[in-house]
Amino acid sequence: MLHKFPISKLTLALLTLPLASLTHAAGLDRSGQDVTAFLQDGTYAEAVYTYVDADVSGVDNSGNKTGDIAEGYDFFRYGVKTDVNDRFSVGVLYDEPWGASAKYRGDNNFTGVANMTGAGAIQKIAQQAIANTENKIETVQGLQSSQNPQGLDAVVYNTALAGLNSTLDSYKELAAAPSLEKYNGIINQTNETLTNTEATLGAIGQSLSPEVLATAQQLLQSNKSDAATSENARDAVANLLSIDGATNVEVRSNNLSVIGGAKFGANNEFQVYGGPVAQRLKADVRLKGDAYKQAAGYTAHISPDIDYGYLIGVSYSKPEIALKAALTYRSEIEHSLTVAESFPALAIVGQNPEAFSNFKVKTPDSFNFDFQTGINPTTLATAKIRYVPWSDFSIVPPLYNKASNLPLVNYSDDQWQVELGLGKRLADNLAVSGSVGWDSGAGDPTSSLGPIEGYYSVGLGAKYDLTKNWAVSAGGKYLWFGDAKGSLPSREVVSNFKDNDGYIVGVKLSYQDK
Repeated sequence: MLHKFPISKLTLALLTLPLASLTHAAGLDRSGQDVTAFLQDGTYAEAVYTYVDADVSGVDNSGNKTGDIAEGYDFFRYGVKTDVNDRFSVGVLYDEPWGASAKYRGDNNFTGVANMTGAGAIQKIAQQAIANTENKIETVQGLQSSQNPQGLDAVVYNTALAGLNSTLDSYKELAAAPSLEKYNGIINQTNETLTNTEATLGAIGQSLSPEVLATAQQLLQSNKSDAATSENARDAVANLLSIDGATNVEVRSNNLSVIGGAKFGANNEFQVYGGPVAQRLKADVRLKGDAYKQAAGYTAHISPDIDYGYLIGVSYSKPEIALKAALTYRSEIEHSLTVAESFPALAIVGQNPEAFSNFKVKTPDSFNFDFQTGINPTTLATAKIRYVPWSDFSIVPPLYNKASNLPLVNYSDDQWQVELGLGKRLADNLAVSGSVGWDSGAGDPTSSLGPIEGYYSVGLGAKYDLTKNWAVSAGGKYLWFGDAKGSLPSREVVSNFKDNDGYIVGVKLSYQDK
């Protein structure tokens, strides 16, 4: 006859740390959405604190060092459940499933002002002005030829053509060597010329033929309109070149899951469980430096939103060998978000640089498989497998998409995560554990806001029973990150990250009364 394993002694510190233990390890996965607290026997409660510190550094396309872009972060997980009777259980779980925290440092293409982007904008403006001025010259020459003016009429046409040709030469020079200082000089000279022209027409207008006067006034108004447009564009470029700082991103989420479960089978060995999930999501993104090209200077503040989904699962237990297995599915949650966006490149071409709008983001669904079995009365083996379809996920703010026809964030691959562990009870009140893990990542090249292509990990933990009901667990993991190329949403590679690592530490306080 098989003896029951002392499960209370085998609930090891291996389970202290969240399964998904690093932001950007794959997509935005952070907590791993663990539900094992609900699967414990009797009345159970836990509070888990986790701190993650990573070194994620690389170089941009010019070979400049990015600095360590990974911001250290911490988060909490709480869980409480109780058995209503032999068959029914209820519980509440809190975690922080999705997140990101990254900031570039140093002197590289992800920090500082967007000099190359600003120069490119000025060059584009100059090229448009060249085409516009050439059209005006052609029109004036055609009118001059058809009217064959004499006297003051001829002077007006010749003066207009001389001014247009001077403007043309100035913009050609600007296109060849774009600079804000040179652009500003053209605008000042143009405004002075317009003022003098208007005064001259006022003085000699009565001496001109009606046709020439009308042509001169139309040309003057057209040049005034172009000058106003140039001033607005100049101010927008100046604003872009004044935007200093570093590329950074911050994404935060909170989940509250209310779960009910029902056991069935001859010995209540099966359980089905499920319930509603409330999720809060918010984010801030700032893209700085020349790496982001026309998107340089873009910012987005996504206000907090709460929306709802669900989880369902099924579990099986066999206490005589300390076996537990559970498969949990969490649904997508669609958020209707309000975003405030600023896109300086749109202001340069005369469009609204700031916009408040609504858009939708679906945080991904997921599958978690949790397994444990006793090997002998003092040894427990565990396995965790997690799948998240990140290839279906994207963030598409309206203004950013309008300007680029691209999402702000998306991923090419789905995430697989596996963790295997072994625990050993050393004494009645002490157990230790070890684990190895692997995360597939979500594709390479990956987002420049999180350039990691998965990881390998090793972990150690210990659990100490303070009393019959209370226990404290602590543990840590070391992670080797996969090399990754950081890319823009267009998939253009803009950075390279190699030989990075990180660590995680966690502590858990738990209570159980069977």
